[in-house]
Amino acid sequence: MTESISIAGRSIGRAHRPFIIAEMSGNHNQSLERALAIVDAAAASGAHALKLQTYTADTMTLDLGEGEFFIDDPNSLWRGTSLHKLYQEAYTPWEWHKPIFARARDHGMIPFSTPFDATAVDFLEELEVPCYKIASFENTDLPLIRKVAATGKPMIISTGMATVADIDEAVRAAHEAGCRDLILLKCTSTYPAAPSDTNLLTIPHMRALFGCEVGLSDHTFGIGAGVASVALGATVIEKHFTLARADGGVDSTFSMEPAEMAALVVETERAWMALGQVHYGLTEKEKKSQVFRRSLYVAEDLAPGDALTEQNLRIIRPGLGLPPKYFETLLGKRVGRAVRKGTPMSWDLLTSTEDAAPAERQARNARA
Repeated sequence: MTESISIAGRSIGRAHRPFIIAEMSGNHNQSLERALAIVDAAAASGAHALKLQTYTADTMTLDLGEGEFFIDDPNSLWRGTSLHKLYQEAYTPWEWHKPIFARARDHGMIPFSTPFDATAVDFLEELEVPCYKIASFENTDLPLIRKVAATGKPMIISTGMATVADIDEAVRAAHEAGCRDLILLKCTSTYPAAPSDTNLLTIPHMRALFGCEVGLSDHTFGIGAGVASVALGATVIEKHFTLARADGGVDSTFSMEPAEMAALVVETERAWMALGQVHYGLTEKEKKSQVFRRSLYVAEDLAPGDALTEQNLRIIRPGLGLPPKYFETLLGKRVGRAVRKGTPMSWDLLTSTEDAAPAERQARNARA
């Protein structure tokens, strides 16, 4: 497995900051002005990429309003409409793609899209997209996957609803058709998705199983799942994005607002930075904090020959005396000179080499 892949000059992998994708979907509400405002807001929030969906109602389904073509699930956000009408409402006009992509590039974002059929791939090739996304509902459409893979560009495939066998078929089809850089996204295809159904522990398993970069296509509320996914190795996070959920739209209910996206960008980067490496002991920056550890101090003025007791030898801060583990060893031993209250305990305060030597040897052995 390669350490990272590159999309439009942006490296993606565990050695790099998480790649955050803002998915516009149908949140433009059929207004190009609003679509461009969404791009501006996504850029201001710190998202690294802006993604569209490229289809028409006719390339998605048949114009029928009955049977399986009508949504009557009482729990669906889109209950009471036909599939064709839903996609007609949600689709992004193809003539909008060019100005939307141009606006994203002006902001330094990476614009790309999810094609839903071969004509969409041909169209997006004309716009020179740097990569492609395959949606969860299309991850078993092997002809589409092969069509996209044949472009030779990086592919992102969402794995919602897919079995291990489904994913294996998709990955094999992509590689055999020419894809070299592949990212799989753990996805739960419910809208919104419950955290309890998200199963983020699949992420490291998927990475090991398929030997590719793995991320998260997240339909839960908030940023918790996204931040947690980074701790499990996710290098890409995709979230639906809107200006304001109150504005409505086909995907607004489970879409992020700008302040939430900004928080996701910041907190996933913090999570990534916090991963670090396996490390024990002091870090360079912790060395100054050693002084605030507890250690052994003389707590009363002592005369030569006085014995150390639980009253005159204390375990306190700061940490400039002997470590607390020598407390019991020192009790009953005598000091060889006058010692003032507040003196850090050390071996050379003891009365004779007969008393000090065993403790000193113990200390040297512990350090060794």
